[in-house]
Amino acid sequence: MQKTALTNTGLTVLRIVLGFLFTAHGWRKFNEWTIDGTQAAFGEMGIPLAQTTAPMVATLELVGGIALILGLLSRPVAVLLSVIMLTALVMVHLSAGIFVEAGGVELVLLLGAGAAAVALAGPGKLSLDYAMFSRRDSKLAVLA
Repeated sequence: MQKTALTNTGLTVLRIVLGFLFTAHGWRKFNEWTIDGTQAAFGEMGIPLAQTTAPMVATLELVGGIALILGLLSRPVAVLLSVIMLTALVMVHLSAGIFVEAGGVELVLLLGAGAAAVALAGPGKLSLDYAMFSRRDSKLAVLA
């Protein structure tokens, strides 16, 4: 399928902004809240296996966000990020309504939908995925 220059630009903007936000959230979990604090918060929110889940989520957000910025393994990273956002939406935010100031779904829904869009549409031509995997005969072309 041919993508126009505007579509590729839109995908690139989405991927980079989304990557920046996920990177910021992961960075915050490691450096501002610390992993111990994030584990405690996850436990208070009722997230199962908080001791394991918190560092996994923090790492995925940090490393996955950087990968999205670069456009590297964008589709699988975006799938994983959308899964953690869907999980956060259902387990933590849904009962608080819509708006973020009340702890609602607003932010996680937007981040999850953006990640799902990247997973479905791909990273665009301005990405490492496209540069590395775009050959039609490549078995990894699905990443681009």
